[in-house]
Amino acid sequence: MTFGEFGGFSDTRFANMALAPEDFPQMWQRPSYEELTGILESLELSPPVWNHRQQRSDIVAQQESLATQRKAEVTRYLSSIIKSPLAWIDDYDKQEALWELASKRMSERCGRTAMGEVTRRWPFEGDGAACEPFELIIKEPALTGDSLGFKTWGSSYVLSRFLPRLAATSLFKIFDETLGQPPPTVLELGSGTGLLGVAAAAFWQTHVILSDLPNIVPNLKDNMEKNKDLVESRGGSMSVGPLTWGGEEDEIDQELFGECFQFKVVLVADPLYDDDHPALLASAICQNLTLGSESRAVVMVPMRDDTTRGLLESFKQAMLDLETPLFLEEEKKLDGEDDWGEDEDEGQVECWLGVFSRGGSPLTA
Repeated sequence: MTFGEFGGFSDTRFANMALAPEDFPQMWQRPSYEELTGILESLELSPPVWNHRQQRSDIVAQQESLATQRKAEVTRYLSSIIKSPLAWIDDYDKQEALWELASKRMSERCGRTAMGEVTRRWPFEGDGAACEPFELIIKEPALTGDSLGFKTWGSSYVLSRFLPRLAATSLFKIFDETLGQPPPTVLELGSGTGLLGVAAAAFWQTHVILSDLPNIVPNLKDNMEKNKDLVESRGGSMSVGPLTWGGEEDEIDQELFGECFQFKVVLVADPLYDDDHPALLASAICQNLTLGSESRAVVMVPMRDDTTRGLLESFKQAMLDLETPLFLEEEKKLDGEDDWGEDEDEGQVECWLGVFSRGGSPLTA
């Protein structure tokens, strides 16, 4: 029996009820394991379902029930379960399960970094009369340590939604079906959780190879498998392998990436976090993009702050400083969002989109 869209009850007596915290079964009442499990499951806070037509505040509000909106009262209730010995429940495994579930509900109210592993749904509109809307399922592991690759950043969703338009404009010659050529294999660099690469395989009906650091690859493969049936039903396919920018041979899948200049399209979203990244990314694009004037590298960078803007300018220059320069053919800015930051009010961010090629002239301001 479900409660709305975001949580579930294991006991049907709670169905269709919107209990206030003061109505929850209290510890002095010695509620049963089933009652406590039902309440705890109903209090789940899932990551928001992204919808670019809504403000982030609207998205968050949608997912919260009357009970979960009252954060302080709910937190105190969860704490009462965690501190209780639950002595009336004569099964230690069930006691452990309740403490663990209450702790999880508590962590969900402390921001994304405290939530642990989550699975998020990313809706997409159809790309034509013959194409139905679809949804991708992406798992994000717990954000601990060096976890940049385990977070699905908002700019990758912005670029993912923009893929059909890119195929019809900037990449038209590459994807023009009237030429009788099969669509090219696409490479995504720094795939993270894989949203952009999976979306490209689904929208462009082609083979996409997703890549990232070796420790990121297992989750990438998991997300590839989660979406494999949907992508294949739309005519696409995917592969995954490690590709460390500037890395040693054992950090690069030699079967997938041992040969240079293989990919007519290279995709990158939100790749710049360190002073070394602009030059490393430029080199990685140059090594993998096919030779010739028709190949294209598509790069999106969210303009969060002055540091990000500085890294972007360094990247543009690094592309020109290559032995065989890559020129900025066109650029534009798109509205995007960043979510699950420390500040709940943050959200809107402008995303820079650039399309690079080996031929032509540099784009001038």
